[in-house]
Amino acid sequence: MDQAQQLREIIKAENATQRPLARIITVTSGKGGVGKSNVSINLAIQFRRMGQRVIILDADFGLANIEIMFGTVPKHNLSDLIYKHKNIKDIITWGPEGVGFISGGSGISGMYNLERKYLVDIIVNLAELDAIADTIIIDTGAGISSAVMEFLVASGEIILVTTPEPTSITDSYSLLKALNQQDRFSRDNTIIKVVSNRVATGEEGQQLFNKLNAVVARYLKLPLKYLGAIPQDQMLARGVMQQSPVSIQYPNSKSSKAFEQIAAELVNKNEIEKYKPRGMAAFFSHIITGRKLNSEKNTGDKASGQ
Repeated sequence: MDQAQQLREIIKAENATQRPLARIITVTSGKGGVGKSNVSINLAIQFRRMGQRVIILDADFGLANIEIMFGTVPKHNLSDLIYKHKNIKDIITWGPEGVGFISGGSGISGMYNLERKYLVDIIVNLAELDAIADTIIIDTGAGISSAVMEFLVASGEIILVTTPEPTSITDSYSLLKALNQQDRFSRDNTIIKVVSNRVATGEEGQQLFNKLNAVVARYLKLPLKYLGAIPQDQMLARGVMQQSPVSIQYPNSKSSKAFEQIAAELVNKNEIEKYKPRGMAAFFSHIITGRKLNSEKNTGDKASGQ
């Protein structure tokens, strides 16, 4: 039995337990420095205030934006779950207002070639997140690296953060183009939502979306949904310097109110009913299977001299 089939059987067994499945929202951007992690953190805080249980997975490997912005140093990360036999509750760090986060570390990079007994343990552990959180926010790295693409391909709900800078718009398009070219990307089962960040007015945010949407619709035929705008706000920058999210430090600021509105849109009943929750076991199995297939393809290409 190959590993892909093994993973399908693990998922089938997990689904048979009838445990609730968490909603997974992946936040990404075409370039760094556009405020992606700020969006992840502040949406998580707003979700908590609406009664949602929330965990952020910091999948921006090599950086530690989430823990820096929370002013909290995690004792463990995803690598400890995989290689040090920690359980899922051991590696969750609880931040302000009860938002949990998991530092990804470099743990995912070696998951696809683990023996089945280790994979079963990891997938079962990750599946427990579905009982701990209603919503899991995946904060990816920026750009079009293979690691970012793997997370996006596995996601049914993506939030793309962009700004009015020409390079941000261009890089957002490049990311969507790269995603659209992935063999395992399912446009029918994925919805991509756009947040316009650091805009002067709501009108500028809408215009930014319209500009990106027009190009994407013409050349990629990918449907996008406009989620809203976050205004340029000195209070947000001040909160970052104080290692305290603006939604906590300055709850009445312009940006905090904007995050509140976007979060309310995301938890709207009509909005939630559009998506079938996938759960963490299926999400990570999709990533592991993809890495396995890519590895086999690269090995085959080398063997054939391509």
